[in-house]
Amino acid sequence: MFERLREDIQSVFHRDPAARNAFEVLTCYPGMHAIWIHRLSSALWGMGWKWLARLVSNFGRWLTGIEIHPGAKVGRRFFIDHGMGIVIGETAEIGNDVTLYQGVTLGGTSWNKGKRHPTLEDGVVVGAGAKVLGPFTVGAGAKVGSNAVVTKAVPAGATVVGIPGRIIVKSDDELEARRKAMAEKIGFDAYGVSEDMPDPVARAIGQLLDHLQAVDGRLEGMCGALKDLGSPYCAKDLPELREEDFACVKGKDESQAS
Repeated sequence: MFERLREDIQSVFHRDPAARNAFEVLTCYPGMHAIWIHRLSSALWGMGWKWLARLVSNFGRWLTGIEIHPGAKVGRRFFIDHGMGIVIGETAEIGNDVTLYQGVTLGGTSWNKGKRHPTLEDGVVVGAGAKVLGPFTVGAGAKVGSNAVVTKAVPAGATVVGIPGRIIVKSDDELEARRKAMAEKIGFDAYGVSEDMPDPVARAIGQLLDHLQAVDGRLEGMCGALKDLGSPYCAKDLPELREEDFACVKGKDESQAS
């Protein structure tokens, strides 16, 4: 139990720059409280104590503003940011490392019994106010934009926006890995790049990172050739990229995210 609790707290630090310490997360994050209460109600549901499970779930809804049916299946390191107004239906299934923002609905489109709510695979991010409705799968690593209404399956790594939801970006894992490596190298973390949202500024930054990656590779090749020729030129250190030079950019991104 304590291992899962520690894992939950660490998942908050990984995804919310506003989190300062473990005590703050334990006491001030309703998303975490909702998940912990759901674990209790889900256990009661599994033991056949249906009414008691619903009572515990209703208490969690009253306390946090987040409604998770005790029959829903939730994976590890599930993170609910802000959380108010979230609704997760009975047959919803949520994988590991999934993130939901406020106002999200994982709902059904029929009154028939059986599977009627969506399945979110590992690493899915669902933006504020989005509605994911129906018994289909949102693939691993996919992102659903704020206020989107999704009623059809989403492939792994895709980004979906709009009403009705439409796919605007398909993931290129190798390209994203290169961009992330370059962004980390220069000390820059652009939410628009890492979250792959349809922002023209984000796309421009992505193209710049691609260009820097190509230039970096070319320089390394040239330095290797000069070294083979006996030149000490590439032994010189490159100018240091100071963290404070990017503080204003990071601060703006973090304030928007929190």
